[in-house]
Amino acid sequence: MAMPSSSPALHAVPDALTYLAGSWSVERELYDGGNTGSFTGRAEFRTDGADEAWLHAEEGVVEWGDAAWNAGRTLLMLPLPDGTAEVSFADGRPFHLLDLRRGRWTAVHQCAADRYEGTFTVLSPDEWHLRWAVCGPTKDQLLTSVYRRVPR
Repeated sequence: MAMPSSSPALHAVPDALTYLAGSWSVERELYDGGNTGSFTGRAEFRTDGADEAWLHAEEGVVEWGDAAWNAGRTLLMLPLPDGTAEVSFADGRPFHLLDLRRGRWTAVHQCAADRYEGTFTVLSPDEWHLRWAVCGPTKDQLLTSVYRRVPR
């Protein structure tokens, strides 16, 4: 499931939320200071219904050592007129901008002393990858995810 080290061909996306709309399988490798684990689940991108906002909701199972547990998260996404989107945490705090118009985007989020750098790479209409590197005084994490569209 590891992402290839060579530069893959990119798939330009004129409108991020139109591209993301629907259900995706998620396979994620987790690295935290020498320990490894995985997350397997599904992601759904859909309108919130209340306003222009979209939801990015993930649910699945984390496996870490001998333990496994259910996990999930929800992000809010606000479409912008140019096809990009503002991404926020579920409580409304800003997270990052998302611009997939060239098929690749790097977002940076500073959280206190911790720096989060996410690289979004769109490979096709049905597959994209996300790599989050997190570093700080007490953090050394890498999360690599592969998203594949679930057929309707």
